[in-house]
Amino acid sequence: MFEILPLLDCLHPYINQTTQKQLSVIISAMLAMSGRVTMLGISRWAGKGGSYRSVQRFFYTTICWPNLLWVFFREHCWRRHDTYLLVGDEVVVTKAGKHTYGLGRFFSSLYQQPVRGLAFFGLSLVSIEQGHAYPVRIEQVIRAPQPQILPKVEKKRGRGRPKGSKNQDKTSVSLNRELLHIKSMITALLELMWGSLSPTHLALDGHFGNNYAVQMARRVGLHLVSKLRYDSALYLPYQGANSKRKYGQKLNPRQIDEPFLCERFCDKGIQTEIFQVPQVLHKEFAQALNVVIIVKTNLSTHAQVHVILFSSDLELAYQNVIDYYSLRFQIEFNFREAKQFWGLEDFMNTTQTAVTNAVNLSFFMVNLSERLLRDCRHDNAIFSVLDLKACCRGYRYVEEVLKLLPQKPEPISWAQIIAKVANLGAIHPRQASEKPE
Repeated sequence: MFEILPLLDCLHPYINQTTQKQLSVIISAMLAMSGRVTMLGISRWAGKGGSYRSVQRFFYTTICWPNLLWVFFREHCWRRHDTYLLVGDEVVVTKAGKHTYGLGRFFSSLYQQPVRGLAFFGLSLVSIEQGHAYPVRIEQVIRAPQPQILPKVEKKRGRGRPKGSKNQDKTSVSLNRELLHIKSMITALLELMWGSLSPTHLALDGHFGNNYAVQMARRVGLHLVSKLRYDSALYLPYQGANSKRKYGQKLNPRQIDEPFLCERFCDKGIQTEIFQVPQVLHKEFAQALNVVIIVKTNLSTHAQVHVILFSSDLELAYQNVIDYYSLRFQIEFNFREAKQFWGLEDFMNTTQTAVTNAVNLSFFMVNLSERLLRDCRHDNAIFSVLDLKACCRGYRYVEEVLKLLPQKPEPISWAQIIAKVANLGAIHPRQASEKPE
């Protein structure tokens, strides 16, 4: 079996020895188990020290997971020469119960409608060189109760601005509850990483393609990379002599001047054109934006579609704007692995502490499994999480069978048996001559 306890030595300043041993036993069980990842399921697969009561005590222990996630990433996943991008997104977990902490209705992109469940906002660090995301902070989203508002009878007013109204400073906007939560998460994470890692850009999806998100990112010292609506009204800066005029020609995303063209190529009858306008004005934004527009044209039907990406960093090259927004999707793979393999959809805990532990444990397993896979991929580059779980399950089966033998076989035979059995359920089996770690 893989040695788990040495990997957790870096966590010693933040959890006591008892909790560290419980975590090691639970991780070993989660690597080997099949079926739903619940407290009862873990206790059935855990060995010595993994009774249901011990597993229950762990899940009801208050643990500082942000420190654990960051320290484990820093010690085992961080590559000092890589450049890291901070990305964020929300994940929704469906729940059928009635008493789970934070239960509510949240919009799920998988179902394309609001569903009953729990929501969590996650922050991940994405290595630009590796193209891989590592979760470093997960917090639950709690919907505020909607106050009952009585309908107001509004008086109709004339067209135009009210008399005496003044222009508002768009840089001093008030952030809503969602952005305040994200801002506090980013601030706490940056303080935790101070002196070790300093990301400069934050990538969020099109839901945050607005001035409020830009101001939130700038207040924490980051540049935002996101997407605008396809029908956004964009203007070039005014270049004339009238000093009071700010907005110049309106920009048509599908009819952009040739000087802004950065790249054009054709593939399978689809022509792709990439334009970059380094300074574009939007009436809802406080500052100019660095806009990259991707226009795709079907040469046979002449149908066109376009996407408008933007960054608050006016010096960012168009390739980086596209790459950073594309890398934002890597956090979705963190969500997928946490749901598919590590129990994000399976836990049945109801209290706040237990829910927090179950969710953060699933994301902690995403980083830990990546650390184990790094060793396995020295000999097999396509070794996957399914192969890792099959390998650990095979080790567990052999260990239980060997306990029943009146006389244990020689260590060499033992290693060969384990290596052989471990490959039974693997999609990409390891070499039979390999010994277990």
